Amino acid sequence: MTLEQLRIFVCVAEREHMTDAARTLHVTQSAVSAAIAALEARHGVRLFHRVGRGIVLTEAGSLFLAEARIILARVAAAEAMLDDLSGLRRGTLRVVASQTIAAYWLPPALAAFRARFPHLEIVLEIGNTMQVAAHVQAGQSDFGIVEGKVDNPVLAQWPIAQDRLVLVRSTPFDAQSCTPEALQKADWVMREQGSGTRSTLDECLRQSGVDPETLTEVLVLPSNESVRTAVEAGAGIAGLSSLVVAPALAAGTLYAAPLAFGPREFFGLRHKERYRSQAVEALTDFIAQYSAQQG
Repeated sequence: MTLEQLRIFVCVAEREHMTDAARTLHVTQSAVSAAIAALEARHGVRLFHRVGRGIVLTEAGSLFLAEARIILARVAAAEAMLDDLSGLRRGTLRVVASQTIAAYWLPPALAAFRARFPHLEIVLEIGNTMQVAAHVQAGQSDFGIVEGKVDNPVLAQWPIAQDRLVLVRSTPFDAQSCTPEALQKADWVMREQGSGTRSTLDECLRQSGVDPETLTEVLVLPSNESVRTAVEAGAGIAGLSSLVVAPALAAGTLYAAPLAFGPREFFGLRHKERYRSQAVEALTDFIAQYSAQQG
């Protein structure tokens, strides 16, 4: 049984005339007759009484008509849904981002995107960089954003924005407290392994002549906010995103070291082989434009 046969049957049943149905459907009368004959032959059921030159539904035909209409209505609804999805009038975007991005950089971008596409639902998950990559690889999220490169051949990645790490503590720095020797001996509050902030900080310290493997880590904490508040309480030094520490620097609860670490990239992630919906394409393009506008 095909959808075309169902459409022909319903049209014939509603008009009780083969020729009228053929004319309405823009097919030949023989095609209409063949479709009805195929349905009847396949199931061994008479759908129409042939009365003179006219046709009338049998009891089986009447019952089948109700079911056929339901099926065709569901098909029409499915087609409408696909049209909505392709026209960005419906759909769900599953986004996952590392903590700094999800808490500070991404929300304004998502708010602007939602204003442009109000019918799209956005589900945001948060994790560290390794967790984000795992989510995208497993298909749990359509699109990810992380704070550093991910070594995974299954994932496509591209730079979408930049940030800088800032060394901070609760008291002002002087020149002596910023030497490699002083930093090597300092107490540190760190993010956990697997964090993009942690891996970027380790690389920046190496470039500054500090061995991150031998630092005194007084606390290892799972979020930017917990690291920041611990440092504000005097626990030690930390390296955090400029986005995270900007309010505390302005308020005078933290002080920045006079060291210039190079910029770090935020990277978009997607699975190379999974289908990308038009909604995902729209979000990817929008974030690229948003990032360019932010400078």
